[in-house]
Amino acid sequence: MKIVEIHVYSHDLPVRDGPYRIASSTVWSLQSTILKLVTDNGLVGWGETCPVGPTYQPQHALGAVAALSEMAPGLLGADLTHPLALRRMMDGLLCGHNYAKAAVDIAAHDLLGRHYGVRVADLLGGAATDRVPSYYATGIGEPDEIARIAADKVDGGFPRLQIKIGNRPVDLDIETVRKVWERVGGRGIRLAIDGNRSLPARDVLRLSRECPDIPFVLEQPTNTLEEIAAIRDRIHHGIYLDENGEDLSVVLRAVGQGLCDGFGMKVTRIGGLQAMATFRDICEARSLPHTCDDSWGGDIIAAACTQIGATVQPRLCEGVWIAAPYIDRHYDAENGIRIEDGHIRLPSGPGLGIVPDEGLFGSPVASFG
Repeated sequence: MKIVEIHVYSHDLPVRDGPYRIASSTVWSLQSTILKLVTDNGLVGWGETCPVGPTYQPQHALGAVAALSEMAPGLLGADLTHPLALRRMMDGLLCGHNYAKAAVDIAAHDLLGRHYGVRVADLLGGAATDRVPSYYATGIGEPDEIARIAADKVDGGFPRLQIKIGNRPVDLDIETVRKVWERVGGRGIRLAIDGNRSLPARDVLRLSRECPDIPFVLEQPTNTLEEIAAIRDRIHHGIYLDENGEDLSVVLRAVGQGLCDGFGMKVTRIGGLQAMATFRDICEARSLPHTCDDSWGGDIIAAACTQIGATVQPRLCEGVWIAAPYIDRHYDAENGIRIEDGHIRLPSGPGLGIVPDEGLFGSPVASFG
């Protein structure tokens, strides 16, 4: 099963009731890069990558198109039956740009599943559940409004909340955390407070010291691993890495040095499903909870996150975050990935379990083969 055609699309995803605000950016619309692979046996596979603008991490939409265009000629004729060999081939064609390589990896797994007639979750070791827990991430906002949203989402069945903070006076962040807990405390909710790299160590220490009674984890509060290492033993809450988890090498360093208690991991950041499965197994070996999600995107990314999330040992699965609540349209009207009662049903069809309507994407911005 060899690649004979590669098509790259750019697709705008407006933010419903936008903007969506995190510490590093305020976004009204995001450009998703969608990849279509066609093989010599007539099968089609889909991949996707969608950075949250150019400042969340060192990746952006134009970079994804450029990276895929750089690799595409060398990928024509590649055998898709061996995902590890495909990853090594991509590394030989282009240094870095894991987020672009992830689109190829996701499409390859979609094709493999369709070829063998099984779900991607089956290719990745087997599903531990068909009802995958999700979580809701608030944007940054006024304390009372964020507390209202948090209570509403708990009522809607979400088992976990992520509260965005940062890039403002820490007093407001502390007030937000306290008001959220006043509304949802005692209801069995897992709570993550996400600084998106924006807090100085001083503010992280204060936040933790002034909320010792609230059981939350601090997700990526500071910008660097060195800053986290400096405060690791001086705070009262667990620390999860997110943006700093750039690749498996960093994950091994963080785990080996005991720098964190878990991870918020993005499928495209780490390079796709093949690398994500390795990450999952590292976390299981050290009993580290983690998410299986992505920064943004439509049904293709959502399906990929759900497929790998279903394979995680349930006690370690912190949930699958998808952008569906923030966007209006599904790529697959019938099988698009949806959150119901705070959980996501694992698609039953082969591959990713969705078939995008490519008419939504317009003409390719680049084609090869």
